[in-house]
Amino acid sequence: MADACFRLSLVAPPPTPRLPPLPHSPRLKVSPDPRLGAASAALAFLPMRLARFKVHAVVAEDERPKWWEKSAGPNMIDVHSTEEFIHALSEAGDKLVIVEFYGTWCASCRALYPKLCRTVEEHPGILFIKVNFDENKPMCKRLNVRVLPYFHFYRGADGLLESFSCSLAKFQKIKDAIAMHNTDRCSIGPPTGVGDIDLLETSPSQEKPAEAASR
Repeated sequence: MADACFRLSLVAPPPTPRLPPLPHSPRLKVSPDPRLGAASAALAFLPMRLARFKVHAVVAEDERPKWWEKSAGPNMIDVHSTEEFIHALSEAGDKLVIVEFYGTWCASCRALYPKLCRTVEEHPGILFIKVNFDENKPMCKRLNVRVLPYFHFYRGADGLLESFSCSLAKFQKIKDAIAMHNTDRCSIGPPTGVGDIDLLETSPSQEKPAEAASR
């Protein structure tokens, strides 16, 4: 009997010692960091802020004037009807009047416009009139405007002095025309304007779109 117990003690493994529990391990509680909560809230709010910024940027861009809406000075005006065009020519008296026919979609008009604005600033005694082709198609057709940008030069009783199409590469044509027609002189009689062309007559029903001049 004693030998059996001795052999059993040799075969049986020793009992595993019980370790004391870790202090407070079952009751461990992690309190949330308030800074992490604020960061999470900021990240959740970020898409809304980005969307609001995007909307604000679009509105700010829309509020800026378009390229054709920028004016170079008081001697540059826009006319929006045939009546306004005739009135502007009659009120100019003996001044040299340069009329630019343009289109908002015309790349050549846009490329030339900054240089035209500098010319306006350099010649405060010349009246520059801007005519939007799409707003005044019947009048433009009667004035034989087929290519944009197109320019007319008027002066007092002399009426129409010159007309031509022009691009940025050929801007010297405008400078040469100004040097030729902007001399000191007095016209005898009232301003002729467009002469015998009846701009108020009903336009034909079918109209061909204007073309943009090559740069």
